Amino acid sequence: MKLAIVVPCYNEEEVLRETTARLSAVLDRLRSARKVEEAVLLYVDDGSKDRTWELIAAFAATCPYVEGLKLAHNVGHQQALWAGLEWAAARADAAVSIDADLQDDVEVIPQMVDRYLEGTDVVFGVRRERKTDTFFKRQTALSFYRLMKGLGGNVVYNHADFRLMSRRALQALMAFPERNLFLRGMVASLGFATAVVRYDRKERFAGESKYPLGKMISFALDGITSFSVRPLRYITYLGLLFIVVSLAAIVYGLWSFAKGNAMPGWTSLLVSLWFIGGAILLACGIIGEYVGKIYKEVKRRPRYFIEQDTSRNVSRTSFLSAEAKK
Repeated sequence: MKLAIVVPCYNEEEVLRETTARLSAVLDRLRSARKVEEAVLLYVDDGSKDRTWELIAAFAATCPYVEGLKLAHNVGHQQALWAGLEWAAARADAAVSIDADLQDDVEVIPQMVDRYLEGTDVVFGVRRERKTDTFFKRQTALSFYRLMKGLGGNVVYNHADFRLMSRRALQALMAFPERNLFLRGMVASLGFATAVVRYDRKERFAGESKYPLGKMISFALDGITSFSVRPLRYITYLGLLFIVVSLAAIVYGLWSFAKGNAMPGWTSLLVSLWFIGGAILLACGIIGEYVGKIYKEVKRRPRYFIEQDTSRNVSRTSFLSAEAKK
């Protein structure tokens, strides 16, 4: 079999040398054990501002495994990962996706390959626990997974983007036309045979996290709105609840007027206005999220452009995208 390891990169010059060494050692062992005949370590540079692409190009010239794609500009982690998976879908029998920071345990990749050789199409890398995370991040992640489950999203708890996919699964994933990508939900919804390999997540080897709080919240919103329309349904339920409350308030007001009692003062009115106004704004925001996604989808813009590709020795700007090739 031919195995591709896809690694999206954004400003990873501090860790790239160690990542290459460790992943190359894993591929050496797989080839020595005759589980893999050919192997490729594909780096996808997502418009890095440091020396990431310079290092990738140097490794591609000296390491037998390394190849690289340089995207013309930063398109985000999920889009960059898609670019690598699309490349692998046309050239490999199976692909492993992993981040460059070495927090995911590269030593379990042989176990993933074993599950693939047994006939599994998708092997999820799932962390055993979240000891390396802060209390806040651990609790917010748990809340996110519970919320996704409650809203009908199909996600694997404690799984990010560390997984192996067969060519059949990759080609099925490439059939998804949407531009709003939430890959961990999309892969889980494919329906092919799956397995789980558990590992202990480590501290980041070097550099800074590329997912600060703001990006984590944005990613969570993308996941929720990409895989569930229940928030829109909940807005309807909330509207019905307000109607019931308003009818009750009308009945109470009429009853108070008939009894000659004074109506409650401005406090209750003010609280009601603030609450209803906030609920309306929240509803508009949720609807706006879905309208924004529709806006992105109908434009059908290419997901990415490839500026350089070491596998073809392209040094000029090629501007080839997934859409242009089809």
